[in-house]
Amino acid sequence: MTPLGEKGSPCAFLAFSLLVLLVLLVVDGAHGRPFEDEDYYMQELLSREHYYHAPEEPVSPPEASDWGADDRVNLRAAKKEPKIREKENRPDKAAAGKNGNNKVEKNKKGGMKNSINEGESHFKPVKEECPPMGLETLKIDDFQLHASTMRRYSLGPHRGRLNIQAGIYEDEFYEGGWCAGRNDPMQWFEVDARRLTKFTGVITQGRSSLWSSDWVTSYRVLVSNDSHTWVTLKNGSQDLIFTGNREKEIPVLSEFPAPVMARYIRVNPRSWFSGGSVCMRVEILGCPMPDPNNYYRRRNEITTTDNLDFKHHSYKEMRQLMKIVNEMCPNITRIYNIGKSFDGLKLYAIEISDNPGEHELGEPEFRYTAGSHGNEVLGRELLLLLMQFMCQEYLAGNPRIRHLVEETRIHLLPSVNPDGYEKAFEVGSELGGWSLGRWSEDGLDIHHNFPDLNSILWEAEARKLTSRRVLNHHIPIPDWYLAKNATVAVETRALIAWMEKIPFVLGGNLQGGELVVSYPYDRTRFRSKTREATPTPDDLVFRWLAFSYASTHRLMTDASRRVCHTVDFAKEDGTVNGASWHTAAGSMNDFSYLHTNCFEMSMFVGCDKFPHKSELPDEWENNRESLLVFMEQVHRGIKGVVRDTQGRGVANAIVSVEGINHDVRTVADGDYWRLLNPGEYKVIVRADGYTSTSKVCEVGYEIGATRCDFVITRTNLSRIKEIMDKFSKQHGDSPLPVRRPPQPRPQRRCGA
Repeated sequence: MTPLGEKGSPCAFLAFSLLVLLVLLVVDGAHGRPFEDEDYYMQELLSREHYYHAPEEPVSPPEASDWGADDRVNLRAAKKEPKIREKENRPDKAAAGKNGNNKVEKNKKGGMKNSINEGESHFKPVKEECPPMGLETLKIDDFQLHASTMRRYSLGPHRGRLNIQAGIYEDEFYEGGWCAGRNDPMQWFEVDARRLTKFTGVITQGRSSLWSSDWVTSYRVLVSNDSHTWVTLKNGSQDLIFTGNREKEIPVLSEFPAPVMARYIRVNPRSWFSGGSVCMRVEILGCPMPDPNNYYRRRNEITTTDNLDFKHHSYKEMRQLMKIVNEMCPNITRIYNIGKSFDGLKLYAIEISDNPGEHELGEPEFRYTAGSHGNEVLGRELLLLLMQFMCQEYLAGNPRIRHLVEETRIHLLPSVNPDGYEKAFEVGSELGGWSLGRWSEDGLDIHHNFPDLNSILWEAEARKLTSRRVLNHHIPIPDWYLAKNATVAVETRALIAWMEKIPFVLGGNLQGGELVVSYPYDRTRFRSKTREATPTPDDLVFRWLAFSYASTHRLMTDASRRVCHTVDFAKEDGTVNGASWHTAAGSMNDFSYLHTNCFEMSMFVGCDKFPHKSELPDEWENNRESLLVFMEQVHRGIKGVVRDTQGRGVANAIVSVEGINHDVRTVADGDYWRLLNPGEYKVIVRADGYTSTSKVCEVGYEIGATRCDFVITRTNLSRIKEIMDKFSKQHGDSPLPVRRPPQPRPQRRCGA
């Protein structure tokens, strides 16, 4: 061999270089030094002894002829099996875990459990629960998900997330799960935790699809620290086979007999539904181990400094928390209820104002509601956090919060559907699936249970009856809807009575399962259209209001974020016209706009409808600024008082803005609020018995509504009518005396 530094054969030099590199790698591995793409925890390479006390015996794979059949290993001779819980369609009243704080709650009666012989297992059961790693919440990004094969891109591993939805029309990009390219037991779905993690369980679902039935009925779990050497979880000497799903929607949890430490985890399907394929949606339960040098963790870490109660609250705990807030801030809060649910639970609301219980002249009313779908829990907890935050900050002298409280009457209704919430709460956050608890106890979707006033308005517009017989605002509720036997939830009736009693100006209802703000109209004008942009006359105002929330949310307008399900709303600045997304008649948003003065929209505040309690601090940070900014928008536009010449407020006067075919009305004291974007507007005020008047009002860019008062005078006809009514009251119901003309005398005849 030619010495280094001298001319020699290139091949020999290359061979020598490769030899030196190989020696260095071997020495590096012997000393346990991690490679550049591994963190320092990689020094603890996995070994079979790391998991088991006894040497393992390999189990032969099933014969090829048995592929697709239930090839799970018989575990009856083992000491302990994995705990398997399955959520039933009907929640079990005996379900444990009612504190709702754990990501997964035990379902004692509804779960499946194989019989176990307790004589031969090497496992020692360890009671330790870890939160979901974040496949559903998108904390785990697409680059951390891998698979052996995939049928096509739209069914790749990036779609194998728990509760991901495929939508009505499955397309080439967004389908509802991971599906292997071949149906054999050699397929696998892999998650890279990017750090050493204590894995404790797996949750599985089948493929979300209206047209296919695909789910895995059993599977193995393997772990690794280098993605090359894999260790299968064992039950004694045999591979541990976990029971999968019996249908495609109900999530099934399988807990490991003991936690396992690794960086990578694989789910290896062993059998599947005979009429379907190897398809699944997955969530992994795991506790990341401390690692200050882990780049991935530091990059996305969020830490809240707010001292709030971050947990899921049962109905009783919610009521207690509201009482605590009221006791902390008795001068600015008031608890009341707007009615009862189907099961008799009171619908509690809390008012936050410097004069609680009293409508102040010129002070706008604002509302947040949440939980109309009982399983969309994040909005409920955000409102409970918001009331705590506002109380604490008010007491601390925060000028922004003090100004908001002193200039606004705020109402927070955290649980519109407490009956549905209790169902979802009993089974826990990950086992509720996509729909358990969504509807009211009598099976109605409360958010879409309002009267369809859109059809009444549009029919009148088509017949050109809008200005004469049907107004463009305050459209009355049809008689059929008010009948006792109408299909209307008691919660909906309570909401309508509340909306009619209090003159709300702006409102938001918090929902879940997406990251977007939806604004009216929610129904397409033509029934033949399933989705079509259907703007209101106030479309520009609604767009601004929606953008004010979305743009201050930490994720909604992030163009780099992954879509929750099938639509990339970040391309539209995190906002969408409801009807262009999916048409729905009788929504709360449309009803509020057409029947009252209130502009309302829906905030879908997270991809995960029921996040684990450990996610609540992050979700609070994501939404806190948005919640405050949106409330402040109630002070945008014009406001004022409509009075007569004697200084008395005129109620029910119509306030119109030239060029916008939607009016608002004054309330009992004559005050009004009209949300508008910056600009100059000609405003016309009219009322029965008064002459109409108008003026130009200018709206600026800064927060703070422009004051625009009006004085209107009585018409002559109304004055005469008032005098006649006054006289009638003084003299009873007797009519005014009528003077009869004198009768002419009879003429005498000549000669009489």
